[in-house]
Amino acid sequence: MDSAAEKKATDFLGASFNQDCSSLSVASRRGFKLYSLSSTDKLDKIYEMVGEDACMVERLFSSSLVAVVGLTHPRKLRVYHFKKGTEICNYSYSSSILNVKLNRQRLVVVLEESLYIHSIKDMKVIHTIRDTPPNPGGVCAFSSHPDSGYLAFPGSSQVGEVQIFDTINLQSVTMIQAHDGRLAALAFNTNGKKLATASEKGTVIRVFSTDTGSKLYEFRRGVKRYVQIHCLAFSTDGLYLCSSSNTETVHIFKLEGVKDSGKGDEEPQSWIGFMSKALSAPASYLPPQVTDVFSQERSFAVARLASAGTKNVCCITTINKVPRLLVVTAEGIVNVFNIDPDTGGECVLVKRHRLAEGEETDLYFDREMPEAAVATASAALSAGVPSQPEAVSPQSDALPSSDGYDVEAEKDSSGEAQ
Repeated sequence: MDSAAEKKATDFLGASFNQDCSSLSVASRRGFKLYSLSSTDKLDKIYEMVGEDACMVERLFSSSLVAVVGLTHPRKLRVYHFKKGTEICNYSYSSSILNVKLNRQRLVVVLEESLYIHSIKDMKVIHTIRDTPPNPGGVCAFSSHPDSGYLAFPGSSQVGEVQIFDTINLQSVTMIQAHDGRLAALAFNTNGKKLATASEKGTVIRVFSTDTGSKLYEFRRGVKRYVQIHCLAFSTDGLYLCSSSNTETVHIFKLEGVKDSGKGDEEPQSWIGFMSKALSAPASYLPPQVTDVFSQERSFAVARLASAGTKNVCCITTINKVPRLLVVTAEGIVNVFNIDPDTGGECVLVKRHRLAEGEETDLYFDREMPEAAVATASAALSAGVPSQPEAVSPQSDALPSSDGYDVEAEKDSSGEAQ
């Protein structure tokens, strides 16, 4: 790859999907872009802003509201109405912004040891959660459903404890003991009733009920090696859960009916079912690690990436009435896979797009990214901006007092924000 192409690759700093996985936001050293995900053949550019760099871009559904954090000013949040070409407001915080989440009621800003909750209506801070356990990775999840408004974040820096907070009623909901090790990733399903969790070991993924805090599912990603989980994401229908990591394999789990803990009269027919039954009550003398391996569900489908070791984000969405897995890597590549909803198995790679300044092209399989480009993008995606703590409150510039962002005003007849 020549020097010009290498520079374009290193301009890419990050990507994120909106709440219903209908669009893709791309951050770069030159600004940001928004793409529609209505086709697998090409990425249709919706909007482009050229100017100040961006390392984090979050769009509110299909509306014109976007929240942007820059690499040069990692403590400043800028909120834009891109169709009008105006900045709604900007806030400065006491340390680097590690994550930003939105739904139609709230905007949440995650710092290493605090979280700020804003009202979408006027962008004012309505609540602050201070002195949280150190969270240098900005691990959190935010329900996109307006009625629940649940926010999940680590409740401990030593073990996998999850704190769930209600951002609508501004009160704590529950604490879930999810893992023995520290948390690496969290994700809510669309209605906020289920929460997926993964620890830094990355071998087991669990799904909990947010109403009761009880464990609903337990999936085993692997047994041979620990991995770093980069992303967990439910499909919009809640039937699937995908998990990407620093390996080349993306796992898809199927959330079928919760199994009854009571044992029926029907005997298990498969050998693993037979072993599971054999290892239940009568074999309780065996180590729990052994029985856990047999009771945990395995992935329904898998997808293979061309490379491993870099940060990535994934989602499951429906394009042209076919379920697709989309994975965006730190090399600035969008991988599109087909998922067989009946049999699962190996997902078929149907398209690869390269995200580069001035071009959105199909990617030939013999192209490779330079190591320097991969390292730069991976570092930015890992939210590795150093924290600069100060004992100050967020400061707002040009915050509108009464003409804030109105989500309802942008909804069409179907109820979707435009």
